[in-house]
Parts: sequence; C-alpha cells; structure tokens
Amino acid sequence: PEMKKPEHHPQKYPLWLPWLISLLLLLVCIALVVVLLAAVPFCHSSDQPTALQQQFSEWRCNSAVPQGTERGWTCCPKGWKRLQKSCYFLSLDKMNWAESEQNCTGMGSHLVVINSKEEQVFLAEQIKREARRENFYIGLFEEQVGQWQWVDKTPYNVTAAFWRTGEPSNTTDENSTVMHVPGPQLNNWNDVRSDLAHHRICEAAAVTV
Repeated sequence: PEMKKPEHHPQKYPLWLPWLISLLLLLVCIALVVVLLAAVPFCHSSDQPTALQQQFSEWRCNSAVPQGTERGWTCCPKGWKRLQKSCYFLSLDKMNWAESEQNCTGMGSHLVVINSKEEQVFLAEQIKREARRENFYIGLFEEQVGQWQWVDKTPYNVTAAFWRTGEPSNTTDENSTVMHVPGPQLNNWNDVRSDLAHHRICEAAAVTV
C-alpha cells in the first residue's frame, strides 16, 4: 500500500510575540542611550580625563556652542553650579582653610579664584540662595603680612578685589579669606584666622565635549 507523506503545517506563533520582541529591542535601545549620555564627558578619546572627570560619574551638560565649533556641550558634576567655563561647589560641611583646600584638591578642583566682577556677582547670588547663609572660604591667602596670593598662582590684583570696608585688617593671625553673605554692597570679603571652620567654594574647569 502507498504510504502517505506527513503533512507540514506552518508553525503558529502567539500574536503578542512580535510586540514582546519590539518592546525588548526598545528597552535595549533606551539602556544604550542612558549609558552613552552618562559617558558624555568622557566621549572624546583624544583627551585624557581630567582629575574632575575621574572623581564623578553623574554630570549636567548644557549646550553652549558657538555655531561652527566642533564641541557643543559644557558639563559640570551633578550638584555643582556653572558659570561660563567654570564649575563651582558650595559645601554643606565646614573645615579650616587648609582642610578646605585639600578637600577641593581631592575632587580635582581648588578653592575658588575670583577673576572678575561677573564671577563675584554670580557667587554672591549663590550664597544668598543657600539656607545656611554663612561664611565661605575662597582661594586667597596671605603668604606674609600684606602679601596676598591666589591658590592657583593667579596674580593678586587689589583693584579687582572685593574686600569689605576696612578689610583686610592684615593682622598676623588673619591670613585666609572668606566671602560673607552679601549685603547691599557687592564687597563681602574678609580676612580671618585660617584655623576657623567655615564652608568652602571649590572651582574647577568645566568639561567641554
């Protein structure tokens, strides 16, 4: 007798299977985008990561591109404030001046160096917004009585300083500088003893990608 060949029926898949595959692919794409965005400050292989980049994994980036330039994002660590090409960190805790500078250095930054009226205004506004409203160390110290020096070796310019009236007092025991909470006047620097514990403002160059 003639044997019948087995019939082949096309295999049927559940109707929801294509939707599940599409959803999984979408989730994979989203995960890749998140990874790429987190790595934005490190995406330029031609640059060596800065000390600041090595310390932080979360960043906030803003588009700041003059048209026609290659790089278009200026980035600061999450929680830092940005003005132009600098990032600023206002501390919650207090330390003496040397500890403050060491802490900033450990984050790939330094105590803030104020180079312009615009920068002074910006930082004064940041201090006003802080609930603490207390003194903040900056990177200006006295090597000898009357001889002031910035931590990054920027030349000290007395005409571009923002001392309070009657300051600095230039006494032998007051050799570091704080910014007070600004009053009606913009000038709010005061020389103080460096062993006192105050908040601090750290500064680092923003990462451009």
